[in-house]
Amino acid sequence: MRGATARAVYADARAPRQGFPVATSGQAAGFLRDLLHGRKGPLALAIVLNLAGAGVGLVAPLLLGQLVDEVTAGALDRSNVTTMAGVITGLIVAQAVLTFGARRASAVLGYDLLAAAREEVVRIVLRLPLGHVESSGSGDLLTRITSDVGKMATAARWALPNLIVSVVLIGATLTAMVVNSWLLALPMLGTALIMTFGGRYYLARATAGYITESASYSVINSTTTETVEGARTVEALRLGRQRIAQVDEDTEVSAQAERYTMTLRNMLFAMVDSSFQLPLVGVVLLGIWGHSQGWVSIGQITTAALYVSQLQGPLDRVIAVLDHLQLGIVATARLIGVAQLDDDRTPGEAQPDGVKLTGSDLRFGYREGIDVLHGVDVDLRPGERLAIVGPSGSGKSTLGRLVAGINRPRVGDVTVGGVDVMDLPLDRLRTEVALVTQEHHVFVGTVRDNVVLARETSASDAEVQQALATVGAWGWVSKLNGGLNAQLGHGKTSLTPAQAQQVALARLIIADPHTLVLDEATSLIDPSSARNLEGAMAALLDGRAVIAIAHRLHTAHDADRIAVVDDGRIVELGAHNELLELDGQYAHLWRTWRD
Repeated sequence: MRGATARAVYADARAPRQGFPVATSGQAAGFLRDLLHGRKGPLALAIVLNLAGAGVGLVAPLLLGQLVDEVTAGALDRSNVTTMAGVITGLIVAQAVLTFGARRASAVLGYDLLAAAREEVVRIVLRLPLGHVESSGSGDLLTRITSDVGKMATAARWALPNLIVSVVLIGATLTAMVVNSWLLALPMLGTALIMTFGGRYYLARATAGYITESASYSVINSTTTETVEGARTVEALRLGRQRIAQVDEDTEVSAQAERYTMTLRNMLFAMVDSSFQLPLVGVVLLGIWGHSQGWVSIGQITTAALYVSQLQGPLDRVIAVLDHLQLGIVATARLIGVAQLDDDRTPGEAQPDGVKLTGSDLRFGYREGIDVLHGVDVDLRPGERLAIVGPSGSGKSTLGRLVAGINRPRVGDVTVGGVDVMDLPLDRLRTEVALVTQEHHVFVGTVRDNVVLARETSASDAEVQQALATVGAWGWVSKLNGGLNAQLGHGKTSLTPAQAQQVALARLIIADPHTLVLDEATSLIDPSSARNLEGAMAALLDGRAVIAIAHRLHTAHDADRIAVVDDGRIVELGAHNELLELDGQYAHLWRTWRD
């Protein structure tokens, strides 16, 4: 593997694991262009201030050249020297002030661009279809919203302002060199040719190289995340060596990608560094010849040499900026590429007529050609509590996700009130069917903010307090400093897993859908508390249809009907006592759980 190029290695071994699409460089540049289009004023201010600073900085070498000519001609006047020294000092001060203002304006522009870009990234991520997110894996998305956002931030905050500064300085300096003497400006053509060739060579290969490099980071993150999250399984099945070997393999691919991009950078820097020395030599040689012909003066040669020296800093920054901008464009392409995912639903105009939920011939698979559910039918009566039980991996949670409209069945459909749940807008769907899983999140904000996410504008404090009391959370919430206004989340009040899950359940109560899907929603609460919690919720759930997916069978005992799922099929359906009398899989599960 070491002998292959990074792109070949990645294309051969890792491309299938690239879950999310990548936008083209043109689309990324268009995205940045759109951001700049709405900020013409700050952009113009940054350019004007940079032009003014560059223009002032170019006057001093011109004055020094004139001073040299006066010395050479023997026409030097002491008062002229004093005046010129004062003028040059004033120019230096003015340049410092203008440069400070220009850099400040450029920095403000960069941070404003960064804020707008980050907001757009959040909007893109929040619009992602959940089914696509899960099928693509968390590592790729995590890398894009962390590492890629960081690279985009560097490009917006540092590279773009520095590009503006450097380009303005280079343009102004070259113009001044031509005005000073077109003959002495000719050596810059060699630098221009070398930098053009080097830049074209670099840009033609860098985009693919950086995309490969960033994708390899996603693969490493995916492998590491999967290993950590499945640590118990890895330990139980003694898969440690295999997982370490996989990380080593992914790291080697990433190292190949980094070596490739590093080689590109080194070749570019080598060509550019060599081009820095040529113009000064050319100015001296052409200057000597031109002076012998009477075309240029010693002062003009001095001015041209000073201009060439001034160009080295901006040219050096342009090359550094070019590298960071390339990284930024690739990062932006990966970020906005996420938005190119096809939506998994197209909302229609039909509205549900009633609350009856039905699933017909449901078939679904997470991989092509491998179904997890095989022709499952669900007929949920209004106000009924249906418990779904079965061994791990039997398809219980998948069935719950289809019912809640998270994934679209490969075959069949789920309807509520006669309308396919995948044809309902998400905001309407969540007022019909809501899913609460064993996963939960506490957002930075108050307790109230966390509870009323689904009804921000209509939930009163009394309703929030009642919801918390219903799930047994008001006791500890009332003791927090601030009560409902207590701050939660990172850096604030931290909650235990059980408390966080109670907040999630209170959130569900406030949402007030007519059908609830509880996917092991009390799994992180100890059995006695879970029993009390579910008992407290019983009154609230009265009149609503509930699908409870659980491995604690007391949930099934209290349900109206129980569906036993095995290998993607409902193999038993009936009430608790009926299934015990049947003495089938449910009866076996019940006896095993009770014992």
